[in-house]
Amino acid sequence: MIAVANISDVPNYGKKVVTVSAQEILLVNVKGTVYACENECPHQGSPMSGAVIKEGSISCPRHGYRFSLLDGRCAEHPEYSLKIFPVTVDGDQILIDI
Repeated sequence: MIAVANISDVPNYGKKVVTVSAQEILLVNVKGTVYACENECPHQGSPMSGAVIKEGSISCPRHGYRFSLLDGRCAEHPEYSLKIFPVTVDGDQILIDI
């Protein structure tokens, strides 16, 4: 696992983009639970950093495709899936597994 940020860098319902191994990863904090996903919508490549977070999902800012923060699935369009990375919080550090 790789340390990518501090928990204080991602406020509640906030987002932060980090780069790991030349790949942009979006960190999302929902009520103290941190999720990590690719920062590009699999539909047409829109940056997910502008996405809306609601009810355990993240919605693409371009076309509104909603992806589960747990497994990346899109219920409305199952042919698209957002890559999700395992996250561990150790003290103040956010660690992800690439």
